[in-house]
Amino acid sequence: MERGPVVGAGLGAGARIRALLGCLVKVLLWVASALLYFGSEQAARLLGSPCLRRLYHAWLAAVVIFGPLLQFHVNPRTIFASHGNFFNIKFVNSAWGWTCTFLGGFVLLVVFLATRRVAVTARHLSRLVVGAAVWRGAGRAFLLIEDLTGSCFEPLPQGLLLHELPDRRSCLAAGHQWRGYTVSSHTFLLTFCCLLMAEEAAVFAKYLAHGLPAGAPLRLVFLLNVLLLGLWNFLLLCTVIYFHQYTHKVVGAAVGTFAWYLTYGSWYHQPWSPGSPGHGLFPRPHSSHKHN
Repeated sequence: MERGPVVGAGLGAGARIRALLGCLVKVLLWVASALLYFGSEQAARLLGSPCLRRLYHAWLAAVVIFGPLLQFHVNPRTIFASHGNFFNIKFVNSAWGWTCTFLGGFVLLVVFLATRRVAVTARHLSRLVVGAAVWRGAGRAFLLIEDLTGSCFEPLPQGLLLHELPDRRSCLAAGHQWRGYTVSSHTFLLTFCCLLMAEEAAVFAKYLAHGLPAGAPLRLVFLLNVLLLGLWNFLLLCTVIYFHQYTHKVVGAAVGTFAWYLTYGSWYHQPWSPGSPGHGLFPRPHSSHKHN
């Protein structure tokens, strides 16, 4: 007879706790949604500014040209100074794969939601196919340069012994080392990815301005691209500080910038190209003519 009130009180307390947890979850979801919308709006406004995009090009140039000077003011034993660090293995070595995955999802959503046309979406996604071809072609060209400028050496306790083997394959087969002019492929790739992602992400400001569908999934994908762009900038700075020779880094970044100019700065503005980011997505305002 005395246990009934105790059980009832326990059930009432459990219900109140569940209600409190439900309210807490709703508040957390509201805060997360507010942060998502605010963060995506501010990032879109920042990346969509033409002035800031020009300054961003100057920032990348300053990182590559003057960044190596920081090697005299940083700790040479940090994790980022090791070739085998987590970020170098998992991100830098697979930078194009990460870029294609994140940026491909963003371009797919933006273009399809704006046009609802598969052909237009495929045309805009083809820019990533061109980017992949640029990356593969540049990698082969860098190897060719190293082959044409290299020589075969055998490491000895007294130093290096030069061998007159004609090419890299025969040199490596003999157990020696082939040394030539090595353009920094990491600096090239990170520079190219940074310029490419900044150009593609800049479209989101105009997308929002036209009032097109911009739910939480699209905004989340956009912010993930912004975070990846920030990571590429940081890893580019680490690369120019800790790895490669100075001219190798500068040449790699220059080739990456030139590849961006040939594609996004020139070819994509032609009618027989994949089109520039945002091309054909937004309705043009009709000018009204007054007839007297």
